Amino acid sequence: MTLLRSSGNEPCRVLVLDDEPLILLDLEFAVEDAGCKPMTALDLVEALRIVKNNAISAAILDVSLGRGQTCEQVARTLSAMGVPYVLHTGDLDRMDETVRELGGTLVPKPTPAAVVVARALEPLSKRLS
Repeated sequence: MTLLRSSGNEPCRVLVLDDEPLILLDLEFAVEDAGCKPMTALDLVEALRIVKNNAISAAILDVSLGRGQTCEQVARTLSAMGVPYVLHTGDLDRMDETVRELGGTLVPKPTPAAVVVARALEPLSKRLS
């Protein structure tokens, strides 16, 4: 396994946003196994705080965050920063058109956590080759 590094030779930081604690934990371990530092959030407010205060290399975003919230604001912020992300969702058929237009790579639930992380890190790996 090649460790992906951000500037300053630190492990890359991967934002993981999911409102389901068990899915979040599974993805967190997979990010660590990939040699990166997971930055986890259970809700939109926490995810935006992480993005504002940390250099994020890639992200895994659950689309539906409960209570009518989506990851749209986080995805748009990451896009503006040039940070690649995947949209990890079980709601592909019910997704709002706005979310479909976000442009992230769609990864359906359920997909093994290691596969989700690999998809999120693909753009970083391509930059290194």
